[in-house]
Amino acid sequence: MAKTADFLVEIGTEELPPKALRVLEGSFAEQLQAGLKAAGLGFTALHSFATPRRLAVSVKNLDCEQPRQRVEKRGPPLSVAFDAEGQASRATQAFAESCGVSVEELGRIETPKGAWLHYSAEVPGQPAGELLPGLVNAALAALPIPRRMRWGDGDTEFVRPVHWVVMLLGTEIVPGAILGLSPSRHTRGHRFHAPGSIELRNAADYASVLAENKVIADFATRRERVRELADAAAKSVGGQAMIEAELLDEVTALVEWPVALTGRFDDGFLRLPEEVLIAVLQGHQRYFPVRNAEGRLLAHFIATANIESRDPSQVRQGNERVILPRLSDAAFFWDQDIKASLESRLERLDSVVFQKGLGSLRERSTRVARLASGVAGKLGSPVAQAERAALLAKADLLTQMVGEFPELQGRMGYHYAKLDGEAAEVAVAIEEQYLPRHAGDRLPGSATGRALSVADRADTLAGVFALGKRPSGAKDPFGLRRTALGLLRILVEDRLDLDLPALLDEAVSLQPLKIKDPAALASELFEFIMDRARAWYLDGQAPGLAAGAITAEMFEAVRSRRTRSLVDFHARLLGVCAFMRLPEAESLAVANKRIANILRSATVDVGQVDPALFSSSEESALHEAVEQAATAHGRHLGRRDYQQALCALAALRAPVDDYFKAVMVMAEDAAVRNNRLAQLRRLQQLFLDVADLSCLTGAPNG
Repeated sequence: MAKTADFLVEIGTEELPPKALRVLEGSFAEQLQAGLKAAGLGFTALHSFATPRRLAVSVKNLDCEQPRQRVEKRGPPLSVAFDAEGQASRATQAFAESCGVSVEELGRIETPKGAWLHYSAEVPGQPAGELLPGLVNAALAALPIPRRMRWGDGDTEFVRPVHWVVMLLGTEIVPGAILGLSPSRHTRGHRFHAPGSIELRNAADYASVLAENKVIADFATRRERVRELADAAAKSVGGQAMIEAELLDEVTALVEWPVALTGRFDDGFLRLPEEVLIAVLQGHQRYFPVRNAEGRLLAHFIATANIESRDPSQVRQGNERVILPRLSDAAFFWDQDIKASLESRLERLDSVVFQKGLGSLRERSTRVARLASGVAGKLGSPVAQAERAALLAKADLLTQMVGEFPELQGRMGYHYAKLDGEAAEVAVAIEEQYLPRHAGDRLPGSATGRALSVADRADTLAGVFALGKRPSGAKDPFGLRRTALGLLRILVEDRLDLDLPALLDEAVSLQPLKIKDPAALASELFEFIMDRARAWYLDGQAPGLAAGAITAEMFEAVRSRRTRSLVDFHARLLGVCAFMRLPEAESLAVANKRIANILRSATVDVGQVDPALFSSSEESALHEAVEQAATAHGRHLGRRDYQQALCALAALRAPVDDYFKAVMVMAEDAAVRNNRLAQLRRLQQLFLDVADLSCLTGAPNG
């Protein structure tokens, strides 16, 4: 038998969920690759495939047999392995039988816990054909499928019913049940263009055979084909296709043989806000909108079919007929909505519950208005505009357009506010209240938008925590982690120098619930946000910091100072990061740890440093260096130039090192001892003004 062969497994199904297809494809490949590695089966390349009706993995040059395996087994302890006459016990005999050897062939092994019978042997590896069914089934069982289906009379479960399985090692079928089916060499092509069974002679032919039968099996190749066809179709009508990555993935997951078609709709619909048209085209129909060279929407769209029709005009007309009622509905919603102002809808917000226990949407809007006006005042932006934007912020939720297109909340509020004659800053803030919507999303661009977004998030966090519905493990039904991260990003990236604990205190105090300990709840909220900050910094997502620049120890060194402003916190963290790149950093971190331990063990309060009690030149030198550094230190702190503050303190390394070499801090004379402790506390405080360097790596525990 050949030493290596190409391997192919294909799971043929009914149409798979398009938004999950790429995740399923990647997970199947990862799980199978991990299984092959664990089994000791080597290969040169692994490639995955995914279409609406199949998941597949191809493995190049897979070992046809495991390498020889070393088997190690430990049997009964010698103390009970034999009786007084030296006869093997029943347990010893059973162990020998399980190993396939006689008792005399068993070895002995000494361990700290005693001597044991032992079996060791090198055995031939199993053939790959015997291992692959189990590895494939294990990989399929590990796929991230929230809800599995059953079909027919069996108990087999999968994301969709399975109709065929291909499993080939080279030219040979690999036997063994996969999801209740016996593998074969027969796949299927396009559902309409090539509906019959197709024989695969060997695993290496998979992609080319499917391409001959109108199936582009490789997701990335098919995705690029969808893009190219959409671009070409848009150019044919004098425009450019709007191709968003998420929609492109979904369309790719819906077709096996993409065919682009241009369609058009009545120019009269262009009077609607373009977000509405895009929502209809993309969200409802999965069409690509088309823009002209100036960036305006054209009355055209690109549809992607899964079939080469003999009469494309009929398919085009069908798509145009489908889109017409949806656009007509959107136009009707728009015309009805603009008959009433946002302000006129405020009373109706009283009848809409925000969350049981947290009042109505209008009550929530009033709370957010108080918070937003306070934030705006502290940041020097117009208070009246922040309050007005907050009061109107949720009114568009009662419009027919947002009822049909929830993803347009905020954006439709912007359009309606403009038509109502509200101030431009108010209209913009109504949209920006939801920013950032997700990781990497843009932040609010206006001062009022920032104030409203911060206030809205603070109220959400305070309210849901007050209800006791905190995130737990992977469960976060209210998206509080995302809410906290959005608040964090706005404060840090837009440099909003707010007293965050004070904001949270106020947000908690405004909640309509009876809270047993408001201060404790606000403190818990602050720590929750700081936990999100920790992950944000450690993942390298914070501005001005490269991935890996911040360690957990650096973060905790700054966190220990309990700074109330995240802008200040960020500046301190930048300072610590710069300091730790200096050659003096490790030595000073060690010294800070030593100082912290010494002061922690001190049993008396120490006073001011008295130079008259110095008995060595090293004490005097350190005192002079500390006092000299302290002069500029205050100026650096006043400017929040923590980087310069710490870098300047790096000059203390030599006198600190000399001091600890020459001076015994815990002297017998109490006055001398307390004076030396005071000197160390003075030194420690200079560093603590920025961060607790004793937390940093390199600082020992003793």
